[in-house]
This record gives sequence, structure tokens and C-alpha cells, in this order.
Amino acid sequence: MSAKPYAATLPDAAVKLLLAALVVLVTALPADASVRERGPSMTVVDVPLHGERALASAQAPRRFDLVGLHWQGPGSVAFRVRSVAGRWSPWHAAAPESDDRPDAGSAEARRVRSWRLGSPWWVGPSTRIEYRLTGNVRRLRAFLVRSPVEPVVRVPASAATPAIVTRAEWNADESIRQSPPQYADDMRFAVVHHTAGSNDYTQAEAPAVVRAIELYHVKANGWNDIGYNFLVDRFGTVYEGRYGGIDRNVIGAHALGFNRGSVGVAVLGTYIDTAPPLAATDALARLLAWRLDVAHVDPLSSVDVVSGGSERYPAGTHVVLRAVSGHSDTGLTACPGTALYAKLGAIASKAQAIGLPKIYAPLVTGQPGGAVRFQATLSSAKPWTVNVTDATGATVASGSGIGPVVDWAWDATGVAPGGYDWQIAVAGATPASGTLGSAAPTTPTPTLDLGDVSADPETISPNGDGLADVSTLTYTTTARATVTVTVADAGGQDVAVLSGPAAEPAGMHTLPFRADGLADGAYQLRVDAADAERTVSRTVAVLVTRTLENASVAPQVFSPNGDGRADRLTVRFTLVNPAAVRVRALRGGTTWVATPFAGDLSAGPHVVRWDGSKRLGRLLDGEYTIEVDATDAITTSVLAFPFTSDTHPPSLRVLRGAPLRVYVSEPALLQLRVNGTSLSVRAAQAGVVRVPWDGPAARVRVVAWDAAGNVSRPAVRR
Repeated sequence: MSAKPYAATLPDAAVKLLLAALVVLVTALPADASVRERGPSMTVVDVPLHGERALASAQAPRRFDLVGLHWQGPGSVAFRVRSVAGRWSPWHAAAPESDDRPDAGSAEARRVRSWRLGSPWWVGPSTRIEYRLTGNVRRLRAFLVRSPVEPVVRVPASAATPAIVTRAEWNADESIRQSPPQYADDMRFAVVHHTAGSNDYTQAEAPAVVRAIELYHVKANGWNDIGYNFLVDRFGTVYEGRYGGIDRNVIGAHALGFNRGSVGVAVLGTYIDTAPPLAATDALARLLAWRLDVAHVDPLSSVDVVSGGSERYPAGTHVVLRAVSGHSDTGLTACPGTALYAKLGAIASKAQAIGLPKIYAPLVTGQPGGAVRFQATLSSAKPWTVNVTDATGATVASGSGIGPVVDWAWDATGVAPGGYDWQIAVAGATPASGTLGSAAPTTPTPTLDLGDVSADPETISPNGDGLADVSTLTYTTTARATVTVTVADAGGQDVAVLSGPAAEPAGMHTLPFRADGLADGAYQLRVDAADAERTVSRTVAVLVTRTLENASVAPQVFSPNGDGRADRLTVRFTLVNPAAVRVRALRGGTTWVATPFAGDLSAGPHVVRWDGSKRLGRLLDGEYTIEVDATDAITTSVLAFPFTSDTHPPSLRVLRGAPLRVYVSEPALLQLRVNGTSLSVRAAQAGVVRVPWDGPAARVRVVAWDAAGNVSRPAVRR
């Protein structure tokens, strides 16, 4: 069963909770003041998921242009928006391209590892949004990006590269980049994507789409930079994506498990049923013709790639991919859409025919001091040359030939040790080059940058109850620097200095944030690092709320079997402020079992008691978690406590012979009567327990009590 949206007529209409799915209506809120005024801005909304919770805005609705959603839980999320013209859009899946992400284990992937990441969806000028939740969704966070149209000042492209709008030209915000770029040893294939979102953007809006995606990827997803290496709009304009050099092997965050050694190119829009315009596919072919030629990759070739781990291919799997592959070739996704995917073969053929002649797959084997062999394939039979030079630029060896392949051997047995440069050249083709041997080692001066800035947890409750009182700020400096950590409020005003200025070596650093003296609210922790050459800054958001405190669950093991012993679980907590509270029982930390309480509560102490009842069936024995979340005007605080359900008594057996021994099926307190004498023995684990009894044991009676109060049947030996 699917949910129908709640038709609200006022901006502060209450959220309605439905059975199989849930729809929440919110008004776009004022932009986060910590984001620069010029260019894109982003509003972050923690969406309450309680039917009793009303969302109200004291300010007029504000416009947003792009939507990105994060959520926790195995359920799914959809959304629709209302345009400035007052028309509601169709419903959109929040994460149609779930494999658009960094490789597992990377710093980028770790920053939001507990959240499911929705795709950045360009919706155009909009003022309202509705959410539809299906299945188990525990938390929902919306990122609403306002990306105004700005003028793009173009610089003429050189003859060696296609026309590409640089990051400076589309006004990328270089201040928000999290870490320096990382590079692969080589680039072996391209992965084509569509970004999802509307296809109705105008040519003037296209750069704004790119800027909005950059802001969402960095500030919402926590990635180092925009995930794609290049983007192409429907009008045929190509945009530089991830920072680091358009002709360098920058590792992106676009194809989970296949980012290293690939170049990711995304076409703006959705191309499942709609064919991409000819201008877009022609531009894609020109871009791939040039970028693959820089890497000397034949667009019509195939390559054996080892997966780093994706939803489709486990880590270590060998996968044969085309040099021009679609994202669905690497992951379980519909990207780049059926209509665009069907054109990839034709695009690859067109890319191969552009810019001839070309040199493919150069290979050099051997080292100075022995035989060195140079090999390559040419796009057609051509005259070719191989040239080897020393550190001074003087030629030490050369060879030449004509034909469709390069194959030349250099006898380097008598050359002096050191480093040598080589080049394979064909008239009119991009030369292939590299180095041989080992030059004198140099120690480059590290460039100062900040990377891997994070706060864990993101929401703290500094009330001294020992639960989520402190967040740990972690940041990495690439060089020795003077570091200052400052706390700013939601308006961007500095309110406290957390540490520094202090000289710190390169490496990872941690710092506790306790919010001493700060009121509840949203804050930014800003790390400023400076050396003699430059100053770099990074920020991370932290929410402070003292609403939920002194929470506990007892007993840790309970037995909801109606025997009068440990039949109820008692959840206690105190609210400093009124809040919408939900108490849930989960299995495995994610699977919903029951909701003992959900509703609005006033400030003060509260108690929720649960007898283990659930909507269907009985509570099975096993390990569970009680999750208490309280939603106030700032955010949702969540505290979790483990407990065990155990309704079965231990089983016992008195073993024959001496010394006196008893087998028990689980940890328990054994109460014995031996030859008329009473004694107790605690079994710390299941197994055979030796009873401290000397002499004969003619009459033995034993019962066992487990931690949940379940008592066994007596075991008797006569």
C-alpha cells in the first residue's frame, strides 16, 4: 500500500503518519548563513517523522532549486516539489543512483557512513516539498540548495583540448573542498552517468546545476569535492568537475568500487525514457576522444578491472569493462538511463574517429642496464619514432619504423645508471611518454591543506549524564602549520575558540568539543591552518541540544512470559524541553520490532514500560536495542540501549560420578541441596560446573535461575 500526500493549506500544517508509508510536508527554510552569500546556499532540515509533530516556519517560504535527501534505515524515500508557479511535480525516488559514491574505506565514504545518500536532484525554482517514506526509515535529513544563475566568463580553449568550462569559469567554491585531490597511476576507462533531475533546465541555468551539485556533494555528503570528473549539459557544454587537473588521473567519487583508474562523466538530467540531445552526445564523444587519447586508451577496447567492492561486484572480482562503460556496468543502478546507455557504442565509435592518428596502449618493459622494449598500437599504419633522453635532455637512444604497431628494443646494458625520459611519437598524434630508471631522489615540499575534517557524533547533549556529552573533532594537516579551531554560531559569528593558535605537525589530530557555556543550537567548528605560504580553512556542523538526558533501560535482560518475574522493560528519561518522543525496539540495530511509545511530552522525568507486546506475533528471544529519540526545535536526539529478551528457563543435568558436577545450558545461579545442606554456585557460562562439595553426594537437588528470572525444572540425583 502506498501513501497519499497530506494536502496542507497552511505553512505550519501538521505532519500525518500513515501505515505503510509516510508523507511529510515542509516549507523551505532560510539559507544556512555559514554558506557564502554569493553563489549556492543550502538549508539543512532534520525532518521529524512523528505524526504528532508539527512543522512551522515563522518566515515566508524561500526558493530552492535542488533537493538531496539522507536517511537512516533500510526503507525508501521519495519526494515531490511545488514549483514557484504552484504546480506539484511527479514523485521522484530519492536515491535512484545509489552507487554514485566514493570507494568503500575511503575518507570520503566514512564521513557519512551511517546515512543512505540520495542523489542531487535539480528541481528548478521551487518553494515546497513533500516526502513519502516506505518501510523502516528512522531519520530523514533534507538538503535544499538554492543555486542562482550567475554569468559565466569563458576563456578560449587551446587547440589541444576541447572547449571545457573550467572550475574558475563556472564559479566553483574552492574554499569548501575537504582534501587535496588523489591520483591513480593510470586512467584505463570512462564511466558515463546521468545526474538525475529535471531535463528542463535552461542553458543559463546549467552552470547553476553544476554549482548546486558541488555544494551538495561536499557539504551534505561530506565528499572531498564534486564527485564527477566532468559534466556535460544538454546543450553540449562540457564542465570541469573534480579539482586536480583535467588531464590528470584524479580519483573521483562517482562509481563505487571503480573510481580508481576511471574518469567519470555525467550528463545533466535524466535519460531513462528520454533520449539525450544530439548536442550532448556529440560533446560527450569529443570529450572522451580527447581524454582517452591523453591516456592512450582505444575507445573501442575492453579492459580487465578488479572491483574495489560495489553492490554488483564484491571486492577482488575481475570485471571486463568497455573503455566507454555505463555506470550500470559497475553497479546495481539504472544510471546512465536506458536511453543514454543505448548510445554508448555509437559514442565510443565517434570518439575513436575524432583526432586521428592516435597511439594506444604504450608499454615499456625492462630497465637501463639490460634490454628495454617499447611497444604500442597505432590507429593506422604510420611512421613512428622512439626517443630516449638523459637528465640533460641529450638523446641517448632512438629508433623508428612504419606500420600499425610500434615495437623497438634498446640495448641499454652499457648506459650509466640514473633516470631517463622516453617518448613514442607519431606525426599529428598525442605523444606517449614516461620515465625509466631512477633519478636522484628529491623531497618535495608539502603543500599545506586540510583534509578529513569530521565531528563524531554530529549531535551532542552536553548535560553531564555521560550520554553523547562530547563530540570528537578530527582533522588532518598535510604539512606543519599553526592551527586555530573556532566555534561559530548559525549566523556565522565566532562565539568561542576551541584551541590555538598552536603549532602542529602534519598528520591527523583530534580535539574534544563539549559546548561548555554554549546554548542549544546549530554550530560550525572551523579549523584554520596557516603556514608561511597559505591559509586554509574547513568547517563541520555540530548540533547541540540538551533536551534528552538521564536515559536508561532496565533490566538489561527481561522475560516477557507472564510469570511475574522481569516481565516488563522500564525506559526512563528526562526532557529538559518539550519534545516529540518515540521509543522503539529494534533487532540488529535496524529492524523495527515495536514502538512502545510515540507522542508529545512535556519537560520533566518520564517512564515508559513495555511488556514485550508487538503488533504481530510474540517477541522472540534474542538481542535487541531500545532507541529513544526526542525531536525538539533544533534536531532529533537519539540514544540507544541494548537489552536481551529471554523467556526460556535453563536446562540442567547432574552428572554421574565424583566430584559433584552439574551441566547448565546458559549462565545462571545454581541453588543446590546436597545431603540436606543448601548452597549456591554461580555459573558464569554455559557448560559443566564443578560444585565445591567434598565427600559423597547421596541426594542432590538443583534448580537454576537465569538473569531474566526464568527458573529451571529441578534436576535430582539419588
